[in-house]
Amino acid sequence: MPDETSTIARTKAWLVSRSGPLAGTRYLLPDGCTRIGRSPDNDIVIQGHNAATVSAHHLEILGDGEHWRIRDTGSTNGSYLNGERIAEAELSPQAIVRLGSDGPEFSFLTEESAQSGLDQTLVIPQGILITQMRRAPDAQGGAHHALLSEAVTRARQARIAGIGGQTFTLMRDVVDRALERSGRRFRTVIYALAAALVLTSLYGYWKIRLLKDEKVSIDQQIQEIETRLENAQGTPEQRDRLISELEAYQDQAETLQHSLLYRVGGRYKEDFVTQQIRTLMSEFGAEVYSIPPEFVERVNAHIQQYQGTDRPHMERALGEAAPKIAAMRRILEEEKLPPDFAYVPLVESALGLRRTSAAGAAGPWQFTAATARFYGLRVDGAVDERYDLIKSTRAASGFLRQLLNDFGTGSSVMLALAAYNFGPTRVKQAVMNAVEDPIKQRNFWYLYRARALPAETREYVPKVFAAIIIGRNPQHFGF
Repeated sequence: MPDETSTIARTKAWLVSRSGPLAGTRYLLPDGCTRIGRSPDNDIVIQGHNAATVSAHHLEILGDGEHWRIRDTGSTNGSYLNGERIAEAELSPQAIVRLGSDGPEFSFLTEESAQSGLDQTLVIPQGILITQMRRAPDAQGGAHHALLSEAVTRARQARIAGIGGQTFTLMRDVVDRALERSGRRFRTVIYALAAALVLTSLYGYWKIRLLKDEKVSIDQQIQEIETRLENAQGTPEQRDRLISELEAYQDQAETLQHSLLYRVGGRYKEDFVTQQIRTLMSEFGAEVYSIPPEFVERVNAHIQQYQGTDRPHMERALGEAAPKIAAMRRILEEEKLPPDFAYVPLVESALGLRRTSAAGAAGPWQFTAATARFYGLRVDGAVDERYDLIKSTRAASGFLRQLLNDFGTGSSVMLALAAYNFGPTRVKQAVMNAVEDPIKQRNFWYLYRARALPAETREYVPKVFAAIIIGRNPQHFGF
């Protein structure tokens, strides 16, 4: 009669490492006794940093193919099953075995409980050493070399023990450790950069404050000089020295404004009208750091006048006469002149086509008969083309171009506007009588501050600026 026990299917069992460099490695448990400890004569030898709590002969596992038991063999730190210290106990599937209170851990799995996961776990025969990776050198190049050498050594040990397919697992562990070290170095670099950024920001803030304080001091000096010039203090020679001193301060202020740190720190915000004046001057190529306060005051005064007593003139220019303004702008653009000169007729004649002055000037551009004929207009008993909007605008373009050629560019654009009102000959004569320097004779702001221009001419340019600014921003001024 055949032996019935020989036909009984035997259950396979494994210990699966849960900690250390070879976490996930499983050990096949044969029938009989499997000894575990630090000593080389054990079936499973524990070495490395995991061996600190492991005795030479720590525990043994007994199995007969169906039932399995664990027995502590007099270890110093004890054997634990599912977190409880035991002397001997029966093993059941999924049990957790730990050598010492915080030593290496293993899962006990049988064939039935391991179907879902053990087919992906490497089987390592008894006797394979669980060793700790050696500490890598601190130097960056040496550290990487040591990690690679360690991986190669471990792979060789696995092959000697008859284990295949370990390369990917070992290399992944090496990469993880390398990334951890690189992460620490990266954090150090980030902290250093952050500290450098904070120091740079503090220095930048301190430097910006110094620049702003310096500019405030310069602006105060400029304002003081402007006030003295506005009050017409001193002799012409003294005013000339003040203007020279003012120009020197303006050069210093412009240098500060152009510095990168000052631009980063932001600028003082000026009032709307002053901003518009600067925009016009920039378009005319007449940028200047300091605009005489008196000039700004006169522009504001004329704006208020257009909002008050002269409001009907401005409303007509923006409403009924808007097509005429548009036509003049187109002609001025064709003639390569500032299109905003189209507001000059508003100042000259309130855009009255049939308007004639006491001096005999007529039409929207207020030409005298002699000037009109010089620039190609027909003026006789039968026809007077000064009243023709298109033809008179063409003639005015020629006149303005000639004035710009006579007085130059830059701030002399304003001087050309002044000459349009007062006449180029009289403006030149007034300037030459007051100023000897030919360069200063073409500098509108010098002439304005030195009061070398006639009062009517000094008032004319701010009025043109006021008309242009309202024409550009009607809603801002209530139109």
